[in-house]
Amino acid sequence: MDPRYKKLAENLAGYSMDVQPGERVLIDNCAAPTEMVLELMRAVRKRGGRPFVKCFDSRVRREFIAHGTRDDFEAVGDVELQQIQQMQCYAVFRGSYNTFEMSDVPVEQQQIYFKATKPSHEYRVNKTKWVLLEWPTSAMAQSARMSTEAFEEFFFRVCTLDYGRMKPGIEALQSAMQSADRVEIKGPGTDLQFSIRGIPAVPCIGERNIPDGEVFTAPIRDSVEGTLSYNTRSIYHGKCFENIRFTFRKGKIVEAIANDAKTLNEILDGDEGARYIGEFSFGFNPHILEPICDTLFDEKIAGSFHFTPGNAYENEADNGNRSQIHWDLVCIQRPEYGGGEIYFDGKLIRKDGLFVVPGLDKLNPPYLLSDE
Repeated sequence: MDPRYKKLAENLAGYSMDVQPGERVLIDNCAAPTEMVLELMRAVRKRGGRPFVKCFDSRVRREFIAHGTRDDFEAVGDVELQQIQQMQCYAVFRGSYNTFEMSDVPVEQQQIYFKATKPSHEYRVNKTKWVLLEWPTSAMAQSARMSTEAFEEFFFRVCTLDYGRMKPGIEALQSAMQSADRVEIKGPGTDLQFSIRGIPAVPCIGERNIPDGEVFTAPIRDSVEGTLSYNTRSIYHGKCFENIRFTFRKGKIVEAIANDAKTLNEILDGDEGARYIGEFSFGFNPHILEPICDTLFDEKIAGSFHFTPGNAYENEADNGNRSQIHWDLVCIQRPEYGGGEIYFDGKLIRKDGLFVVPGLDKLNPPYLLSDE
């Protein structure tokens, strides 16, 4: 048994989900090896919890979505909702050995599936203690341009980070965001303004997503104005999008261009809320420096922010926007990616990916990686 599995399982059961005696824990596994699932079951039982396991496969899931009917999807959605309503905690190991598994499934078909299963997803997010983990498959290693062994070492280093060291800086950033009104973001191809007044800022310190390291809020829905150019690739609905650029008017994406503008606009036309923003977030995990085309990692890149078309997080940083999509698109502002600045009410907060305000500088890599 790989000793790293035990350490990770104990972190998931203890720090992330805080499993209590008698609580039911659903372990939803796609790509993790049996040994990892066993270790998590044992860690849950050690804390007095009751583990339940569900397994799925990305190829089987693709077959079901590609050829299923609306009635099929609604039936599955009902079953999944009934199941998760019996749980207090939820852990999911995602992953695929083919990043583009869904690339030949029509966007419209995928949207029907996600709409039918949205109630169970919303229940998990809003009513359970949940944690999401991407398992390090060979496909992820290829995307990161690393050997399988090197990527696994990187993965466990990132996922077992001492997230407690982030707390002082995160508390300072959370306070600054909740006190701010106007946000300005400037950089290559980007001149964006919006308001976050009155919207809560939510810290993410390894309790939900692994890896972690962000604080998110949401813009007032109709306040977004200007242009935003993203500089990281993103895979969504099985397709790879590059050089995405949005133009906003009164909060709405009125122009969307990319390498595949046709499919991009089909996604944004899926429902009324898809052309509005549901999340604005700073990323600052000091171990994650380069994009690997995996959202769970890329949205935490040190010196990045993400600006997310689609659904807002209900009961948290909620601006009222509702959509069946939630697409975390990332822009890195470190100098090697073109730099950039973020201002709160006219005051410079972060320049070229580094926080420049005392207190917030504890989220910069030199502090997070030091032993002092």
